[in-house]
Amino acid sequence: MDARANYWHKQTPDEPLFPDLQWSRPENRQFAGKLLIVGGNVHGFAAAAEAYGLAETAGIGTTRVLLPDVLQKTVRRIFPAAEYAPSTPSGSFGQKALGELLPLGAWADGVLLAGDLGRNSETAILLEKFVTTYSGQITMTRDAADYFTSSPRLVLERPDTLLVVSFAQLQKLAVAAKYPAAFTFDMDLLRLIDQLHDFSLQYPLALIVRHLDNVIVAVGGEVSTTKVPAEQLVWRLSTAARACVWWLQQPSKGFAALSTAVVDKGAKR
Repeated sequence: MDARANYWHKQTPDEPLFPDLQWSRPENRQFAGKLLIVGGNVHGFAAAAEAYGLAETAGIGTTRVLLPDVLQKTVRRIFPAAEYAPSTPSGSFGQKALGELLPLGAWADGVLLAGDLGRNSETAILLEKFVTTYSGQITMTRDAADYFTSSPRLVLERPDTLLVVSFAQLQKLAVAAKYPAAFTFDMDLLRLIDQLHDFSLQYPLALIVRHLDNVIVAVGGEVSTTKVPAEQLVWRLSTAARACVWWLQQPSKGFAALSTAVVDKGAKR
């Protein structure tokens, strides 16, 4: 028997690996979890706003959104759900935002770093302090993950962490962490499955990545693949939003929850 069969699990949107999980979700929003979404800079807040809508569709109970306070004057009327934290002169989250971020994180069952964070050294310090201080679930995607290419072990070695990243981002993180096996764009699916199996055994985080028209989930040595349309290029934020909702609602079933999130078609309420 092929050893790969012990840890590689294939599914399709019409044949999910864990169909029973779809019907074990909270029916009442009061018990459907609390999510904090963090993102935005002076040039935009689209990622945080879109993640808010996606999380609602995925069935979250309560959502709060944290943006840099430089956006408050322009955003408060069109996005009243937002809350604000101190920003830098250039319009990204400043270090003082930790004073709002940590209490909101303590309120939440999970935190989604949704992106649009810009490039700023103060934001980098803020995020590093947050991931090393906060002990709850953190999901990060888009440019939030880019902040850790200079300190990859802060996320790779952190439990209760989910990265929803492009293949290029995974490659950069692995190189920065001096992982001994290279992730290369020309590797075939079978080789990647084996490598993600080993990678997710070495590091305690959860990982979702796309390669060769498959969305791949890797947690604790278990790997699932879901074939997706080749033209579906924009996928990270939508997948991250669904995944963090499923994960916080099923925290003891990480692999099953994240694999199911990939094929989730919306809340069943």
